Amino acid sequence: MSGGWFHDTVSALAYSLAAPHAADGPPDFAPPYNDLTAFVLRMHAEMTDYLRTPVLAATLGFDLMGLPRAGRPFHSLPPDLRSKIIDVCKKSPIGSIRDLMRLHESLVTLGLFGRLDELDAPPANRAEVPPPLTPAPGENLTCEIAVIGSGPGGAITACLLAEAGRDVLLIEEGPFYSLESCRPFSLQEMEQKYRNGGVTIAVGKTKIAYVEGRCVGGGSEINSGLYHRTPPDILEEWRSEFDVEGITDSDMLPHFEACERDLSVSLRGDGHPPASLKLHEGALRLGWHSLEVPRWYRRDSTQVGGGRRQSMTETFIPRFLRAGGRLLPLTRVSRLQQRGGEWTIHARGRHTGPLHIATRALFVSAGAVQTPALLRRSGITGHVGDSLRMHPTIKVVARFPDQVSSAGMGVPVHQVKEFAPAFSLGCSISSPAYLAIGMMDHPKYLGEVRHDWQHMANYYAMIRGEGSGTVRPLPGFSDPLVKYRLTGNDHRTLGEALRKLAEVLFACGADALYPSVANSSPLLSRDDLARLPDSLPVGLSNLMTIHLFSSCPMGENRRKAAVNSFGQVHGVKNLFVSDASLLCTPPGVNPQGTVMALAHRNALHYLGKL
Repeated sequence: MSGGWFHDTVSALAYSLAAPHAADGPPDFAPPYNDLTAFVLRMHAEMTDYLRTPVLAATLGFDLMGLPRAGRPFHSLPPDLRSKIIDVCKKSPIGSIRDLMRLHESLVTLGLFGRLDELDAPPANRAEVPPPLTPAPGENLTCEIAVIGSGPGGAITACLLAEAGRDVLLIEEGPFYSLESCRPFSLQEMEQKYRNGGVTIAVGKTKIAYVEGRCVGGGSEINSGLYHRTPPDILEEWRSEFDVEGITDSDMLPHFEACERDLSVSLRGDGHPPASLKLHEGALRLGWHSLEVPRWYRRDSTQVGGGRRQSMTETFIPRFLRAGGRLLPLTRVSRLQQRGGEWTIHARGRHTGPLHIATRALFVSAGAVQTPALLRRSGITGHVGDSLRMHPTIKVVARFPDQVSSAGMGVPVHQVKEFAPAFSLGCSISSPAYLAIGMMDHPKYLGEVRHDWQHMANYYAMIRGEGSGTVRPLPGFSDPLVKYRLTGNDHRTLGEALRKLAEVLFACGADALYPSVANSSPLLSRDDLARLPDSLPVGLSNLMTIHLFSSCPMGENRRKAAVNSFGQVHGVKNLFVSDASLLCTPPGVNPQGTVMALAHRNALHYLGKL
């Protein structure tokens, strides 16, 4: 009964939240909105499991708010009364009610504006790649080395070990899709390749949305492929504070060079997206340092666009399979157990049911959230999941007199590094759906995305930050609880970074800026910069991140580090970590170059080749 009731309430919300955009919007914004209802329901089914029941209950409770006003539940009210109830809830002094409305409005907005994203979308092969390994139900597997997680850390580790002749099993919780299975940064990609459909959040006084990949190839399949080496001063910080061995710039150089070669890391050189060039031009006018960031991109004049973005499924996963490695997708590991000299992996396959995998050595590469969660579920807790770090990021939608965005425009590649390492400025994906989400704090102006999105682009300010968080498994749930605390300095740095971002955008010709701060007004000229707060308000800044790390920091300093300098868990035999969890502190740059170089270094160390 509650399933039908929930569906009816979600449907009423979808129609009510989408209807205002249909009046003067393009034909694609007209009803019916059955696709929006279906999208919200799918996202609810995918969201963090300990939130599903509370969100369902809160949504049904919201539906009952129609009873005292009109004697009927919300979903059976006429449209004008529905709109009034929604407006009251969006302005409620109760934060949980505002959060519920924002969740539903965000999902409906994504689904609605995603219709525009699909207009010029090329056909995609959405079929999963046939599993390379399909155990029989109840079958027990054995291997010499198991690697859990197939993102950059796990894929490189598994590949190098397999190419050295070791018997390696690579285990991945998500499905196996090719890179072209869906349009990059589309709603289909969110549903296919993101954990929890991308609806994940670190809780705290100021909530921070984050995303994780859950597919073969992990985060490399869903990100922009922007690449940085770790700054030498960061490596020195890790060496001095965490006693990390073999981490100097000269120590790491051969590993950076190997990964850059294998992933075809290069500069784009020409044909930059106009939105990216705008940022660069503004920085030059202000005399600020700006650069083009290299990315994983293989040049090929025979292909559309002159080349192909690289990822783990394009590079290290095929190499791993050619070397005789075995890949087991759609398999979730719940717990690790060591007996004698062997490890037992307790897992469940989507099609096979319970699995038990015996291995001599084990590398956990499930990412900065899932790796500490798995270790803690297995009773391994020393400095595990106690020091999660991230790059908190605030966004601004900028509008320009000239066209800066287009369908399939490509990845913006310029970043302003004038204020690094404290913060960096950059340009982000600017499809209609992402622009609409960026305008959520300015609902009166959301119509500009409908009519004028090609004159708009998303920009961000990313800080290194001082705050930290924790990762804890919850009894009875699969998904861990992630908490994060920003410091007062973080709020002040975010305020300064937002001001500098606005300054550079006005310098490059923007005529309106829409910051992701609740209850804020658009900025229409440089004179409006005085209205920006020196410190971003607690709880009113809508922050996000795509960079998470440091939850199992490395080093010989056992008062701070969970693993040694080369990834072995302190005090535990034949158990290693190889992903972003290892990073001791925020690198201040896109972290995957660091993750890949460390995986390369640590795999060679395990093989005795360093």
